[in-house]
Amino acid sequence: MKQNIIPAIRLTLVCMVFFMGVYSLLILAPAQLAPGRGKGETVVINNKVVGWKLIGQKFTDDKYFWSRPSAVDYNAASSGASNKGPTNPDYLKQVQDRVDSFLVHNPGVKKEDIPSDLVTASGGGLDPDISIEGAYVQVKRVAAVRNISEEKIKSLVSQHVEKPLLGLLGTERVNVLQLNIDLDNLK
Repeated sequence: MKQNIIPAIRLTLVCMVFFMGVYSLLILAPAQLAPGRGKGETVVINNKVVGWKLIGQKFTDDKYFWSRPSAVDYNAASSGASNKGPTNPDYLKQVQDRVDSFLVHNPGVKKEDIPSDLVTASGGGLDPDISIEGAYVQVKRVAAVRNISEEKIKSLVSQHVEKPLLGLLGTERVNVLQLNIDLDNLK
């Protein structure tokens, strides 16, 4: 018995030192070179942090483009999904409520024209981006509320389209926070 316990204790101590010390430093060092020094990339306006580039924000005012819904109410401390399946009655009601709300705020849009990313939450619940279709379907509402031409708003959306990583990984998307910030700066 002693011949098994002593090596197990040694291995445990070696693993603790490695994973609590060496591994942590190996991760921390490259993070210091990243934007935000490993603490996230904040968006600052007039010396005030208004959000994080890679964490979704809640926008519900009609003068802004709406973000993708969040199952955790955009709380980065507890990211996650609802874990309800596509046939769960509670989930279906929640999606239907989002569809109904979207249709009320966006008259003239048909139910079948609403992109799924505007009525379903992502797996992490903190998506900062929406699809291009999700942005364009909101143009009419934003333009009407702000009394700006739809063409000018469409042009702004086009300027915020982010391409897939290396042209291959992911889909084209629009960062909602950056778009709304530039929308506020439109003259």
